[in-house]
Amino acid sequence: MRKYRKTEHIENFLRSTYVGDALFSDIFLYNDSIPEIDYNEIDTSVDFLNKKIKFPLMINAMTGGSSLSEEINKGLASVALEFDLPMAVGSQSIVLEDEDSRKSFEIVREIIKEGIVISNLSGFSNAEDAKKAVDLLNADAIQIHLNPAQELVQIEGERNFCGILKNIEEIVKKSEVPVIVKEVGFGMSKKTVKTLYDIGVRNVDVSGYGGSNFFEIENLRDPNTDFSDLFSWGIPTSLSIIEAKSLNLDDLYIISAGGVKNSMDIVKSLAIGASMTAISGEILAYIVRGGYDYTLRYIDGLIEKTKMLMVLNGAKNISELQKVDYKVTGKLKELLEG
Repeated sequence: MRKYRKTEHIENFLRSTYVGDALFSDIFLYNDSIPEIDYNEIDTSVDFLNKKIKFPLMINAMTGGSSLSEEINKGLASVALEFDLPMAVGSQSIVLEDEDSRKSFEIVREIIKEGIVISNLSGFSNAEDAKKAVDLLNADAIQIHLNPAQELVQIEGERNFCGILKNIEEIVKKSEVPVIVKEVGFGMSKKTVKTLYDIGVRNVDVSGYGGSNFFEIENLRDPNTDFSDLFSWGIPTSLSIIEAKSLNLDDLYIISAGGVKNSMDIVKSLAIGASMTAISGEILAYIVRGGYDYTLRYIDGLIEKTKMLMVLNGAKNISELQKVDYKVTGKLKELLEG
């Protein structure tokens, strides 16, 4: 069932049509006409999980567990290796019950070698399972994903969400690698981020509304139901980032995901408070529909245009970009002030 469901998720994502708004368009950045910067000296490197990487972007969790997943992960890992990008695998829960699914995950570490690989399990998992997931990939960190909205509309989904916070706390205490807690596309509230911080979580991936919509993806699996009136549910990514940053927690590492598709989204994410960005659906579409070379051109373009925008913001490195002035307009302003 899990293998079939993972294949369905990929196919249904590619069939999905609903497009949410992460509200990046409501972030206004100022043009610097006298940047006094040499484009060729722009530094896009950042520290992530105790390692230095060349660009603040990770390939976020997508898939694993089936033959289709293995081929996709092989392509994604090759892209990650080419650009020195961190990569997170999809949920490894299937490995705990099906040994045959291991290869679809192990291929990522085999290709990336010394690069950053991140394991993934749900919040229903315990510390022992988390260790198994990390050991399988010799992972540099583990993502614990939160997806109550998806579970509620999933045909075979969970309905009891009690105990998840305790599970995460136990994993954080016992894990030998950093723990990243992430949403799957519905955004994290300020309250959620503070709750996680209070139990020891220092890395959050807000994965907000505006990207892959799991209400629609799950809805496409069952022709007998209609959840279309729920498709607009979620916290826009921009709002999640700004509110998480407003907690003023110096050691909180915020990852922007959910509707991040282009260089402007990356730059705005970093300007409003993120330390890192992540893309899943957009890269998946490129690798499946266009192939490896097409995806390389997409990532290369992201890096080139991000550097251009850094010049135009008067920022010669990511630290300076995170300090530029910006204004909030439109719906995002209303949400922040309301």
